[in-house]
Amino acid sequence: MTTQTRTVVTSSDEPPEGPSTLLSPWVSGTPSDRSLRKPPTPAPASPPPPGLSLWLVVGVEVGLLECCARCLVGAPFASLVATGLCFFGVALFCGCGHEALTGTEKLIETYFSKNYQDYEYLINVIHAFQYVIYGTASFFFLYGALLLAEGFYTTGAVRQIFGDYKTTICGKGLSATFVGITYALTIVWLLVFACSAVPVYIYFNTWTTCQSIASPSKTSASIGSLCADARMYGVLPWNAFPGKVCGSNLLSICKTAEFQMTFHLFIAAFVGAAATLVSLLTFMIAATYNFAVLKLMGRGTKF
Repeated sequence: MTTQTRTVVTSSDEPPEGPSTLLSPWVSGTPSDRSLRKPPTPAPASPPPPGLSLWLVVGVEVGLLECCARCLVGAPFASLVATGLCFFGVALFCGCGHEALTGTEKLIETYFSKNYQDYEYLINVIHAFQYVIYGTASFFFLYGALLLAEGFYTTGAVRQIFGDYKTTICGKGLSATFVGITYALTIVWLLVFACSAVPVYIYFNTWTTCQSIASPSKTSASIGSLCADARMYGVLPWNAFPGKVCGSNLLSICKTAEFQMTFHLFIAAFVGAAATLVSLLTFMIAATYNFAVLKLMGRGTKF
């Protein structure tokens, strides 16, 4: 029996099959051919379903709405209103009061006294009040911001969100301090409010006298006897000359733009003082309520 042997001849030009050929067909061939070949272009990603982007947008909007709702729920609206009213009232009181005092000084110098020694003390008082106004404006703007921050800290809605009515002893002491300071400021501002009504009363009486002079049929007194005496209000000393203006001269003063502007500025300052008083009362009520909640319902004892 003859055994036949078959020999398989492989060409040296073709690379043998191996792992690289099976895993990456594009690298098959001669080394020179491999360097010239490029990897296949990946297929484009399939677009998302039509409703997916809409749901994503709706989800983002709902998340923003929930965040805004939580912020609004935690905002101390009483403190926000009181802060805005305080800033408005203090700005109105200080700005209009400063200019009204300057106008009063010019009216006294021009019409009621020719001797500087008669109104020297009044000028010093006016300048002192103007410097006090600068300090008052700065203090109230800073204190209003602090009270607003304290309102955010102690408001009940914020405590419900971030804690179970837990607070610290330091927080309770801070709230009690703000309550005491606000009470004291309210009492002091009551005096300021009463004092701001005095120049309004003086200018109103002067304006009423001018109306009587302009309409002599409405009064039985003679026009010459109708006067505005600055000495009777303590604005000038009794030995000041002339110290008062009567009749047609007083009517001409009332018709000047300077008198009208000063009168309206004092009215605006009075309104600003009233707005500041209302804001302090609101702050006092809110701070007292917050402190009572912290005192009665607070369970935290950490410093």
